[in-house]
Amino acid sequence: MNNLVIVESPAKAKTIEGFLGSDFVVKSCYGHIRELPRKGDPIDIENNFAPTYVVPQEKKKVVNELLSIAKKCKTVWLATDEDREGEAISWHLLHALNLDVKNTKRITFNEITKKAVLKAVESPRVINEDLVNSQQARRILDRIVGFELSPVLWRKIRPSLSAGRVQSVTVKLIVERENKIINHQPTGTFKVVAEFESKGVAFKAELPSNFSSFLDAKSFLESSKNKEFLVNKISQKPGKRTPSAPFITSTLQQEASRVLGFNVSRTMSVAQRLYESGKITYMRTDSVSLSMDAMTSIQKQIEKDYGSNYCNPRKYQNKNKSAQEAHEAIRPSNFSISSIGDGSPEDKLYSLIWKKTMASQMSDAEIERTTIEIGYQGQKHNFNTIGEVIKFDGFLKLYKLQNSDDKSDELPDVSKGEKLDCNEISATQKFSRPPARYTEASLVKKLEELGIGRPSTYAPTIKTIQDRGYVENKDLNGKTRLIKKLTLIKNSIDEIDLNENFGADRKKLFPTTTGEVVNEFLVEHFKNIMDYNFTADIEKELDSVAKGELLWTDMLSSFYSPFHKTIELTKENAERANGERLLGKDPASGEPLFVKLGKYGPIAQIGDTADETKKPKFASLKERQHIKTITLEEALKLFDYPKLLGQHEDLDVSIKVGRFGPYIQFGTENVSIPKGIEPDEVLLNSAISLIDDKRKANAPVAEYENLPVSKGTGRFGPFIKWNELFINVNKKYDFDNLTFEDISQLIEEKKKKEIEKVIQNWENDGVSVQKGRWGKFFVVSGKKKKQLAASKDPSKITLEEAKNFLKTK
Repeated sequence: MNNLVIVESPAKAKTIEGFLGSDFVVKSCYGHIRELPRKGDPIDIENNFAPTYVVPQEKKKVVNELLSIAKKCKTVWLATDEDREGEAISWHLLHALNLDVKNTKRITFNEITKKAVLKAVESPRVINEDLVNSQQARRILDRIVGFELSPVLWRKIRPSLSAGRVQSVTVKLIVERENKIINHQPTGTFKVVAEFESKGVAFKAELPSNFSSFLDAKSFLESSKNKEFLVNKISQKPGKRTPSAPFITSTLQQEASRVLGFNVSRTMSVAQRLYESGKITYMRTDSVSLSMDAMTSIQKQIEKDYGSNYCNPRKYQNKNKSAQEAHEAIRPSNFSISSIGDGSPEDKLYSLIWKKTMASQMSDAEIERTTIEIGYQGQKHNFNTIGEVIKFDGFLKLYKLQNSDDKSDELPDVSKGEKLDCNEISATQKFSRPPARYTEASLVKKLEELGIGRPSTYAPTIKTIQDRGYVENKDLNGKTRLIKKLTLIKNSIDEIDLNENFGADRKKLFPTTTGEVVNEFLVEHFKNIMDYNFTADIEKELDSVAKGELLWTDMLSSFYSPFHKTIELTKENAERANGERLLGKDPASGEPLFVKLGKYGPIAQIGDTADETKKPKFASLKERQHIKTITLEEALKLFDYPKLLGQHEDLDVSIKVGRFGPYIQFGTENVSIPKGIEPDEVLLNSAISLIDDKRKANAPVAEYENLPVSKGTGRFGPFIKWNELFINVNKKYDFDNLTFEDISQLIEEKKKKEIEKVIQNWENDGVSVQKGRWGKFFVVSGKKKKQLAASKDPSKITLEEAKNFLKTK
C-alpha cells in the first residue's frame, strides 16, 4: 500500500476505490477536520488576524486513523472538492497530519468517473494557497462579525441572539418584503373579458387595460348592448423560444423547488448523493460552461434520440464575472442514462438535470403568434386575443417551460371584417396585489442578483436564519372579501357580489418578530454591515483574494477597524430594543397597553413593569397578529384568556394561550387547538370532542416488552411513545398503518441511539456524560444539563469533576 487518497465523504470514497488499483487506499475525512475553537480568542487580531485551529473532539478519531495510514504510505493524494471549502480542507489535512509537501499531491475532478479520476491522478498540482486564504478570510470575517456583534444583541435586545454578515442582510430582504406587504393599499379595478364565437368555436378576448371604477365598467357594458362585433385586425408573427443554460447551483435550487417542491437544503443533499455516486458533476458551481467532451456526447445522444434537426450546440456565457471557466455546469456524467428509474428523490432530480442539460444543446422551438383585434364601429376600447401555435417543438420536446403545455393555444380561423357572435362580456373587480413573499428558491435568486453569497453559502444561510428563529417557512390561510361582477348577456346586465379568497400563501418565508426587531436594530446602528452593496463588495474582495489579487490580511484590516469602532459606540450609546408599541389604555384598569417582543415571542402587556405597586398582565399574540399592525381592540381580546368553558368529568375545561399558541387545558392534560380554528370559536362541546380525539389518538396501539406504545403528532411531525421515549417516525414508514415489525424496529433503533449517546454513566449518583447534536457533549443530572468545553475529553472526565462542573454557573 503506497498511496493514500483522502476524500470528504465515505460515499465518495467507496465510488473512487473501485477506479484505482490495489496500490491505493481511499479514506474519508468526513468534511472539515479543524476549526476555530468556539471559546477563547482563536483570532489574534493584533498579529495580522493569525488564527488558531483545533481538531474538535468528534474528529480526533478520524484524524488519528488518517495519521496512522499516512505514515505507512509513500504518497498522500488530497482529493477533496474543487471549491474553496474543499481546498481549505486539503490545506488543513496537510498541516493536521504533518504531511511532507514533497510527497503530497492535490487532485481535483468535477465528476466521479473512472476517466476523470485517472486523469486527475495523471496531473496533480499543489494546494492553491489563494483559494485557501479566501476561505480562511471568509471564516475569520464571519467569526469576527458573529463574536463581536452577537454580544451587543444580547445586551440590547435579549440573550442568545446572533448576527452574521450574510445571514443578517438575508433577513433584511425578508423583513423589507414583509413591510411592503403590510403597507400595501389594494386598489380596485375592473377587468373586462368577452367570449366570442366563430363558426361554432368559442374563444375569449380581453380589453388591454382595466377600468378604474364600477361606473366606468358599467358604462362600457351599457355601450356594448346591441352592437355588431367585427374582426378589425389580424397580425401574425413568427417567433421562437430558446433553451436556457444548463444548471448552476442557484438555478438548480430554483427549478427543483418549482418542479419537484424541494427546499434548497434538500436539493443540495440529494445532489450531493448523486455526485458522490458518480452520476452528476460537482453541484456547487456558478459556471454554465460545458466541456467539449460533454458537448460532443450530448450532440450524439440528441441525434440518436430525436434526429439531427433537434441538435444545436451552444456555448453559454457566464453572468457572474467571478465564475471559474475551468469548472462546469451541473450535468450528468453519462448522457445515455436519462433516469435512475426508481422514483426516488435522486431519480427525480437526476432526470431534471439530464433534461435541462440535453435541452440546452437543442434547437429553438419555432412558434407562430397570432393577434386578433375585435371591436364595433366607433368603439374606443378594442378587445385583443393572442394565440400561439408551435410549428417545431425543438427543445420543448424534452423540457417544458413554466407556462408551456402540450396544448397549443390555437384560435379559430377568422378573417378581417368577419362578424363575430358575442356570447357575453363580463367586468370583474380585481384588486392590486402586494409583492409576493419569498420562497426559498426566489430568495436564492435575489441573493444571486445582489451578489450576496456564493453557491456554497445559499442553502446554509437560508437554513441558519430559520434555525435561529429569525424567519419561518410556513403556510398562511387566506381571507375572504366581496368583489363585484357585471355580466352582459343578451343585452341584459346582471350585477352580483362574489366571495374572493385572497392572501393565502404556501411555503413562504415570513420574518418573526425577533427577526424584525433585530433587523431594525442592526439597520439603525450597523448601516455598512446591513448594506446590500457593501455585502456584495465583500464577496468581490473574497473573489480577488482567491485570484491572488488581494492579500487576505489587508482585506480584513480594512474591514475590522471601522466595524470595531461601531461596535464600541453601539455598546455605549444604543438604547435597548424590543419593538415596543403603545396601543392605548386598557378601559378596565386605565393602564397602558403595549405590544413588544418578549422572551418567547411577541406579547401584549397591560401595565408598566416599573410600577412596583401593580403587577403587569401579559398575553401572547396569535399567529397572524403582528406588533406593527395589531389594534387596541384586537389586543384587549387576548386578555380574555385563560377562559373557563365549563366542566367535563368533574374537571375544569379551559382555554389558555401559551408559547406555541392557544390550547385546551383539561385537568392536567393539554390539548392543541387545530390550525385554522380561532380559540374564541371553541365552545365546551367542541372542546370535549377535541379531548376525546386526543384520547383516541393516545390510546395504546401495541405493546412492546410489556409496555404500551402510543402514537401522536407533535411540532416535529409524527412519533410513537414508549417507556417515556418519544421516537420520530420518518417518511419511510406508513404512520397510519404501522406494523408490529415497524414499531419494534423504531424502538430498537432508538434504544441503540440512547445507549450510544451515553459516554459515561454513574447510575447510583444520577450523573452521566452524553453526546448531543452537532458534536457537542453534556454533563447531565436529572433535568440539569451543561455543555462541556470543546477542549474537554468527555471520556476522561471523572465523577467528581462532573459534579463540580454541574455546580458552576
